[in-house]
Amino acid sequence: MFARISQSTPQPLRSPYQPARWLAFLPLAGLLAACGNSASTINERAPRVGSAETLYNNGVDALRSDRYLLSVNQFDTLQRNYPYSQYTANAQLMEGYANYLLNKYPEAVQQLDRFLELHPTSSDAAYAFYLRALCYYEQVADVQRDQQGTIEAMDALEEVITRFPQSPYARDAQLKIDLCRDHLAGKEMLVGRYYQQQNDFPAAAGRYQRVVQDFQTTNHVPEALERLVEVYLDMGLLEQARKTGSVLAYNYPSSKWYEDAYDHLRAHHLIKGVDGKDHKQGRNVFQRAWHSVF
Repeated sequence: MFARISQSTPQPLRSPYQPARWLAFLPLAGLLAACGNSASTINERAPRVGSAETLYNNGVDALRSDRYLLSVNQFDTLQRNYPYSQYTANAQLMEGYANYLLNKYPEAVQQLDRFLELHPTSSDAAYAFYLRALCYYEQVADVQRDQQGTIEAMDALEEVITRFPQSPYARDAQLKIDLCRDHLAGKEMLVGRYYQQQNDFPAAAGRYQRVVQDFQTTNHVPEALERLVEVYLDMGLLEQARKTGSVLAYNYPSSKWYEDAYDHLRAHHLIKGVDGKDHKQGRNVFQRAWHSVF
């Protein structure tokens, strides 16, 4: 999904696995099927308060027919009027899902938190945690904006994996965590390039170093290393630039970013021992350079 971020404006986070709406619907499918055809079609105006069973079935019927606002109304009415009903727990969960489908993520999270607080050992707890994490994930902002939401999404997704590592939601949660990490790395690169353009080389170096140190598995590392070569040269830190070039040559010898770094180092007569075709220094160069630079 995340190709290397170039100097052009980064795009908002879009996952090829997103939003796993079919996965989010799995537990609800059983709940919907359990109701059979007992729900009658109702008017979309606010109805009179019926029995808990009637409200529940009406909410299910509305959810099946994509009338999500009506579904929320029915489940909410059930909870307010029948807080101890056998249908209340499912109504809480399904109201959270209906709000999710309406893109009302704060409302969905509030409902799911209520469900998890009251029913922590429920067989649907894994699904509730996953759906809650999706609500945060869907709110991840463009890299040009504050990324607190991305951090919250990662925390919620990691909770799914920690609590339910064998659940069908854990793998999808891990994929989304990887995308969030790539997103955060993209933010660091965006800020680093800005500082570099403003000739604030120490600040730029700090951002690029964070990408290399904290986001080593993302696609942004080769560019971060090349940018570090540039800013080290601009700062007159020639040995740092040479060692960073060694790291880049060892790990990404076929990268366009290595080619750019090679040209910069050659122009400063620092090319000895950096050429990607000459690995005489091998792994020892990589290990020494990595730890001495970072």
